[in-house]
Amino acid sequence: MGANWETFVTAEPDLAKTVEERFGAFTHHVLATLRKDGSPRTSGLEVRFLNGELWLGMMPDSLKALDLRRDPRFAVQANPGEGTGMGGGDVRISGRAFEVTDARVKAAYTKEVEPPEPFHLFRTELTEVTRTYVEDDKYLVVQVWKPGAPLRTIKRT
Repeated sequence: MGANWETFVTAEPDLAKTVEERFGAFTHHVLATLRKDGSPRTSGLEVRFLNGELWLGMMPDSLKALDLRRDPRFAVQANPGEGTGMGGGDVRISGRAFEVTDARVKAAYTKEVEPPEPFHLFRTELTEVTRTYVEDDKYLVVQVWKPGAPLRTIKRT
């Protein structure tokens, strides 16, 4: 079962803010999709948090768009930036992406984002949001959110 971005924001507003800030720090991130043979493909991607949804926009007939049309499962990891600092931690979102063909929805997105035309637009349903960070230079902390479940926090030395 997946949830849209707004569901996550409502359930875990502090973590959602951190995730949005991490994705907002850089323009390009890494998207993982599945090829025809089931092997992974990684690609660069821009993401948008808009109107309670996480949107993925892509160039026409890009391999990542064709992958998602065939198998909607994806994972997207925020650009870690330079060095090893990763302010805010390492964040990843997993889920399923569904292509939007409704002209009104695409027009509303285009009005806000102004992507190069033509383009593929995918609305996402989240299955997991993960943040990993170091606390006090001593603990590795992993936060995992899944729809319908409380936030899990794992701390390791």
